[in-house]
Amino acid sequence: MWALYCPSRWVPEHYSARTLEAQALLRRLGERLRAAREREGLSLAELARRAGLARRTVTEIEAGRANPTLVNLLALARAAGTSLPWLVAPDEGAARQGRIALVGLRGAGKSSVGRRLALLLEAPFVELDRRVEELAGLSLGAIFELHGSGGYQRMQAEALEGVLAEGQRLVLATGGSIVGDETTFARLRQTCHTVWLRARPEDHLARVAAQGDLRPMRGRPRALEELELLLESREAAYGRCELALDTTGRSVEALAAELLQRFGEPARGPGGA
Repeated sequence: MWALYCPSRWVPEHYSARTLEAQALLRRLGERLRAAREREGLSLAELARRAGLARRTVTEIEAGRANPTLVNLLALARAAGTSLPWLVAPDEGAARQGRIALVGLRGAGKSSVGRRLALLLEAPFVELDRRVEELAGLSLGAIFELHGSGGYQRMQAEALEGVLAEGQRLVLATGGSIVGDETTFARLRQTCHTVWLRARPEDHLARVAAQGDLRPMRGRPRALEELELLLESREAAYGRCELALDTTGRSVEALAAELLQRFGEPARGPGGA
């Protein structure tokens, strides 16, 4: 089977966002089982004995490395004094708390607004495409050249799971094409507050040019028209974000302040000062 090469490992073709989402579910299951066991004051060995399972099996489940059967899950829930629905229920609302993902085309202001918002929140700022490059050991251009859009999407899905595993407080700037991968975009919406930073096509081009990058316009006399068509094709997908925020004619400070008011308060020092 063809495999996608990354410097640290081979990633099979079927290693999709669905697989990564399943891994996250198993990690959450393990964390809840361990919390229930500790609440009951049980050792891992005692929980295993009560559930009629091998200690190693319970160890693997708590570590998020095992996919237990429904029968075993029911036995563990009863042994730990909790319910099966609580062990396996999604926790999407809590997962979004503290995570803000900015979505939109290049030139929308994701990096500048994201950095300012992260500063106000005293939270980490992460650019997902930089994480993809780190994962691959390649530039984005090289990733697309060597592995195509499918390879990029698989790496993007893995990079997103890595970011989500780092904590509940962060500001994330995503790549503009993330809406083209339905599974990864759904995962983003489940785990983060999503904000579409909107702008007029001419604003996108002007901001990219102001950064010293004229590649979008070089040799492309219809660059503006092409961008208009791209925005039109993605508008419905971008519109699935939790919030749409028009950036035209607004300062980075004003945009970050509005997002701060909507999604969080700045960190406070000792005593709430």
